[in-house]
Amino acid sequence: MKEVQYIDDTSGLLVKKVKPNFAKLGKQYGPKMKEVSAVINSFTKEEISTIEKTGGLNKGGFDLVLDDVLISSEDIPGWAVASANGITVALDVTLTDDLKREGIARDFVNRIQNLRKDMGLEVLDKISIEVERNGEVMTSAISEFKQYISTETQAVSLEIKDNVANAAEVDMDESILKVLIRVIK
Repeated sequence: MKEVQYIDDTSGLLVKKVKPNFAKLGKQYGPKMKEVSAVINSFTKEEISTIEKTGGLNKGGFDLVLDDVLISSEDIPGWAVASANGITVALDVTLTDDLKREGIARDFVNRIQNLRKDMGLEVLDKISIEVERNGEVMTSAISEFKQYISTETQAVSLEIKDNVANAAEVDMDESILKVLIRVIK
């Protein structure tokens, strides 16, 4: 998660729909059920928001409470949204190219840390990393996040080369990266 924002108005994040809670309303309104259903089905998004926030609403001569209605929400494409007890949480699940490159860099750090562990290195042991060029996206991600990768892995140098001899092969999603780690004494 990159950022958390608190907002009062969720109208731009999801579309809410309301329908009558027939199980509850039938007992309460009996012969007026058709009329109260029509009132509930005519709720505007503002009225849905009001009944959610305040727990009640008077419309068409009916004093309705939150339990009288069933509120559901439809996600807007690119967002995962959930609502409960008047609170809505929305996650922007759109993967931008920047986020993809950052994810690749984080995965690369994980693979380097695993190689360090396999080599029996201590946490503070300094290393140098050589990685063989492998596709534009992978190479640009490692290059763009070079400082982050170096800091996280205790690398004093990180070089991207056309050919790396005696390298370990590291599985990165759909690519195999050739990586050579040397301990700096």
